[in-house]
Amino acid sequence: MNGNEFRFFLSCDINLPVTFRIDRLEGNLRPSSASQREFESETETKCEELFVESALFLDGSLFGLPTRTRLESSGQPYCWNELITLSTKYRDLTVHSQLALTVWDVSQGKRKVPVGGATVHLFSSKKQLKTGKQKLRLWRGKEADGSYPTTTPGKVPRHERGELERIEKLISKYERGQIQRIDWLDSLAFKAVEKAMDRENSKLGNSHLSLIVDFCTFEHRVVFQESGVNYFFPSSVSSTNELVTVWDPEVGKSNPSENKQLKLARSLTRGIIDMDLKPSSNDWKSIQRILKYPPTRTLSGEERQLLWKFRFSLISLKKALTKFLRSVEWSDAQEAKQAVELMGRWESIDVTDALELLSPVFESEEVRAYAVSVLERADDEELQCYLLQLVQALRFERSERSRLTLFLVQRSVHNIQIASFFRWYLTVEFQDPAYAKRFHSTHEILEDNMKKLAGSAEDEDGDRLWESLMRQTSLTAQLCTITRDVKAVRGGTQKKIEKLRQLLYGLHSELTYFEEPIRLPLAPDVLITGIVPAESSIFKSALNPLRLTFQTASGGHCKVIFKKGDDIRQDQLVVQMVSLMDRLLKSENLDLQLTPYRVLATGQDEGMLEFVPSSSLAQILSEHRSIISYLQKFHPDDEGPFGITALCLETFIKSCAGYSVITYILGIGDRHLDNLLLRDDGRLFHVDFGFILGRDPKPFPPPMKLCKEMVEAMGGAESPYYTRFKSYCCEAYNILRKSSNLILNLFHLVAGSNIPDIASEPEKGILKLQEKFRLDLDDENAVHFFQDLINESVSALFPQMVETIHRWAQYWR
Repeated sequence: MNGNEFRFFLSCDINLPVTFRIDRLEGNLRPSSASQREFESETETKCEELFVESALFLDGSLFGLPTRTRLESSGQPYCWNELITLSTKYRDLTVHSQLALTVWDVSQGKRKVPVGGATVHLFSSKKQLKTGKQKLRLWRGKEADGSYPTTTPGKVPRHERGELERIEKLISKYERGQIQRIDWLDSLAFKAVEKAMDRENSKLGNSHLSLIVDFCTFEHRVVFQESGVNYFFPSSVSSTNELVTVWDPEVGKSNPSENKQLKLARSLTRGIIDMDLKPSSNDWKSIQRILKYPPTRTLSGEERQLLWKFRFSLISLKKALTKFLRSVEWSDAQEAKQAVELMGRWESIDVTDALELLSPVFESEEVRAYAVSVLERADDEELQCYLLQLVQALRFERSERSRLTLFLVQRSVHNIQIASFFRWYLTVEFQDPAYAKRFHSTHEILEDNMKKLAGSAEDEDGDRLWESLMRQTSLTAQLCTITRDVKAVRGGTQKKIEKLRQLLYGLHSELTYFEEPIRLPLAPDVLITGIVPAESSIFKSALNPLRLTFQTASGGHCKVIFKKGDDIRQDQLVVQMVSLMDRLLKSENLDLQLTPYRVLATGQDEGMLEFVPSSSLAQILSEHRSIISYLQKFHPDDEGPFGITALCLETFIKSCAGYSVITYILGIGDRHLDNLLLRDDGRLFHVDFGFILGRDPKPFPPPMKLCKEMVEAMGGAESPYYTRFKSYCCEAYNILRKSSNLILNLFHLVAGSNIPDIASEPEKGILKLQEKFRLDLDDENAVHFFQDLINESVSALFPQMVETIHRWAQYWR
């Protein structure tokens, strides 16, 4: 390899188990410090019997079982020279993988005493895998800590490093082949090195205890790269190692020469000529390819130039407008002016495409105003589908009385349901330090406009309407107080239920009958008149959510869950997406019997959820042994498939297919049998969305949650009902792929919010979402891809073991 080449392997491509050798212990085992005298007195009568325990930690959590070396009792120097092979492979490591090594002494009988421990990162700060010999300084008397950041780092602190550490680092580089070998010079150098090391050791007096570990070496350096989303798309190293693509950190930055060329090419003096330009067949193919790009993709300089050059030929293509506006150099006043003029002449775009123009990419007030003018065509039902994201888009407006603000206020004034949701979405953002003023101002504008509303009918009076919305806030405040009082009660769930009913009958008796009906925050079209204490209860959970039954003005009942102490904004977003996808599927005549229950965050740590009568799969399997036995209880049919009605089985299959596709696309994690619920009519649905966009607390999650019991309920993997399930999955997947731009646009608008799994890495999360749609495939190949995913998930046995562990955790809670 010459000096101009840089060759490396990616960690995600190495399908080998993590291997290392525990060599020896260096230093004086018996300390002389006063703090260690007890240890000295205990060990001076017997020869120590030592072994080394190694444990792998990923992101601060123990991964797999610890391994131990043999017992060594030969006395100093203690030398194991033992090869350790872990079950984990290099491709499965994370960037914060750590190895915790603890030396134990068992010479004291049954009690083992930690001689010392140290923790070492498997990847360096430059994300390169550590190889070769590593000298780890042990923390005397401590067990190695695998948390991140660790309290027992094996690396010598920078301020303590001296000549000895410098020499050892050079020797390590020499052994790894990073320093050129010259035999005659090496022999002379090592003699001098040995003398220097002896001199430094005599100065220190072996006061430190160190463990020598030898990590596996490879032909080239190993650079960390996680599986899945790849920002830089490097080519994998070929077997011949002839060509390697290395990431250039300047990719994506503006090029002054290119900018100058673009300005010359886009000179407005050519505007008259451009009007008559028609794209060639090759140019037209390139334009068609660009128009298929997802909204998350940035256009290159050549692509922007191509769209600008043939802008006049694209006016009749409504799908081309958003891409054209991305090609405009908005810092150039003349070019921006011409772009705005062209925008007015362009074929009117769809409402779903207008959402892209409200993203932070477009700062022009004219463009954003145009987007709002398109939104004005949407009816109230469609507007409610996007209202959550439109409120988040207010962050990107340049003024507090923007066109978008006034549009949302105006629609709220004429629709009390939109007004209610709009007010709650604003209220939740009051605690955002960066944009609190913007949302407060919008709330005031909404209040002013609502109060100005006047009509002949009493129920249209603006003041009364606004007051009805404010009573919702009073209700949730009282529910927070009740939740706090109930949680303070010591004892079991039954005692807490008794306390809840006692509060409703006593201190908060005004909640059992409202002086005036209140609009239910979850469903503003429903008027509630009070809480029914006898039918209200509490869930057995750490947060003690309330299950409240409200009396409605029409004489019926409405059951609601109220949570305090949990951020349900993420659940609100996911359920909104489920509802939207249900709408998209039904528009293509595919009803998959989904259950998009209502969720509303009324604060950053509180909110309401619709209560849907159902049972968890864990409970069903515990009581009935199988899903079919449970459904036979409600829909028996001796002549039907598996002893249940054909309609019930069809409902179950459809709902399983719908949620399998949706949870895959949204990357829903932490799926277990306690958050998979089944209704009496056979509809399955998911709850509790604490992990989305690929995040999952469990290792190696399958692409979708499809457990063995669900497949068995369809008759097994060879049955025609299971084949129908896969058919529904593939059909739904292709339908939702057609609306990928809409879904990506909606997630892009909430990228600036404080929703946990989006706020942590918004760009990465949206790229993961985009990847799930596999936009590079046509419909036929997408079907094959998704069928392979289903087969992979069904054959995954590892999650069943995790499921059992989770059941144990629930049982002993």
